[in-house]
Amino acid sequence: MGPKHVPQRKCIGCQGMKSKRELVRIVATPDGSIRIDPTGRQAGRGAYLCPSLDCLEQARKRKALDRALKRTVPAEIWEELKVQMEGTSGG
Repeated sequence: MGPKHVPQRKCIGCQGMKSKRELVRIVATPDGSIRIDPTGRQAGRGAYLCPSLDCLEQARKRKALDRALKRTVPAEIWEELKVQMEGTSGG
């Protein structure tokens, strides 16, 4: 029996392919809200980012998250993402 298939996703910041579990999913839900999806299973349109501030800044500069989710991402979502990534990349 071969190795188990690992789903791959592209980071919208650095454009690198990584396993789905390594990335942070941001979802635009059917009710119109945008939130971080820690489970990776919420309904809606998703976009993936590496858990690094560099990728977050690249995505913000290029408006990649806005394009991926097909809507404008409010400033408070960017702040929430930044806070979460500062917490995960502490070491």
